[in-house]
Amino acid sequence: MADRYELGIDPAKLDAIDMHVHLEVDSCGHGSLPEELTEASAKYFKAEDRTPSLDRIAEVYRELNMAAVVFTVDARTQLKHEPNSIPELIAGAARNNDVLIPFGSVDPRTGEDAIAGAKHQAIELGARGFKFHPSLQGFDPSSERFYPLWETLQELGLPAIFHTGQNGMGAGLPGGYGIKLAYSNPLLLDAVAADFPGLQIIMAHPSVPWQDEANSIATHKANVFIDLSGWSPKYFPESLVKASNSYLQDKVLFGTDFPLITPQKWLGAFADLPLKDEVRPKILKGNAVRLLGLGA
Repeated sequence: MADRYELGIDPAKLDAIDMHVHLEVDSCGHGSLPEELTEASAKYFKAEDRTPSLDRIAEVYRELNMAAVVFTVDARTQLKHEPNSIPELIAGAARNNDVLIPFGSVDPRTGEDAIAGAKHQAIELGARGFKFHPSLQGFDPSSERFYPLWETLQELGLPAIFHTGQNGMGAGLPGGYGIKLAYSNPLLLDAVAADFPGLQIIMAHPSVPWQDEANSIATHKANVFIDLSGWSPKYFPESLVKASNSYLQDKVLFGTDFPLITPQKWLGAFADLPLKDEVRPKILKGNAVRLLGLGA
C-alpha cells in the first residue's frame, strides 16, 4: 500500500473545489454497488461514463484546475455487497494529492467495527473526512445506537458528508430496491448536529422534498453546511437559491456528484443562477477551503 495520504493541494492556485465526487470501481473491477443498482442509476442520471478510474478522475480535475473530494460508500449490511476498496481509494488520492482529497466510509451498522475502521482510515491511511448515505446504508443517523461513531468522528476532528433528500439509487426499480427515502430526511441530522457540536456536517444535495428543513438546519447550526451536488443548478429549489445568495452564502458548497454529473455541465447551469458576484467564489471555493482547513 502506498504512503499515508498527505495534502498536496495549493488552494490559491485552484478555480474551484468539488466537494462531492464518487469512485465506484477499484483496480480489480469491483464496483461499489450491485450491478442492478449501478445500471439503474446510470439510466436515471443519463451518465456517459459511470465508472472512471481514480487516475482518470484526477486527470479531469487537473485539466479543469480544480480539486475534488472523492469517496465511496460502505453499505455492506444493507446491500449485502462489499464496497470497492477504500484503502486503495485513499492510496490513489495520495498518488494524486495535488487535486484529490479522500474521504473514508464505514458501515454504521457494523458497530465497533465501524468505529475501528473510521480510526484506521483517518489515522493510519489519512482520510480527511467521511461519507455516509443513510438511505443506501439503511440507518437512521439520529438513533443513539450510532452516537459512539459520531463521537469518534468528532474526536478525530473530521467532517462528515451525509446524503439527504431524493435518491437516484434504486430509482425506477421495484420497491426502489428496498431503499427508504425517510432515512435521508435532513431533520434526522439536526439531532446529530445538536448533540455533536464539534462535528462538521455536510448535508449533500438539494434536500428535495425537504429543502426548507435543510435551509433551517444550516441556518440554526453553525456546524452544518449544504453541498449543491446531484442536481443541475437549473433545477435547484427557489428557496435554496435565495438562501445561497444571502444568509447561507457562507454555508453552501460546490459539488457535482461526478461522474453522474460533469463539472462542465454543472458550472454551465450555475452561471445562469441569479447570484451576487461576491457569492459565487465563496460557493465554488472559499467555503470549502475554510471547512476543510486548507488555509489561504
